[in-house]
Amino acid sequence: MAVKLRLVRMGKKKQPTYRVVAADSRSPRDGRFIEIVGTYFPRQEPSEVNFDSEKVNKWLSNGAIPTERVGKLLKVAGITKK
Repeated sequence: MAVKLRLVRMGKKKQPTYRVVAADSRSPRDGRFIEIVGTYFPRQEPSEVNFDSEKVNKWLSNGAIPTERVGKLLKVAGITKK
């Protein structure tokens, strides 16, 4: 099972918020996921990113691959693979 760290869209129409989740790469974008590891609020000024660094590092060490956008958010938050 290939696990990815990716965004799941939440919120109302034209007012998105996102959860960062660990999910099987075969499941749909807003479908089933394994664990919530963070949140992203792009509409706030400046945008807000919250991660549970222990969970993120656990998934990265177990071989999870972040998507391009989540990789950028991890870099902004200062979380790197240990």
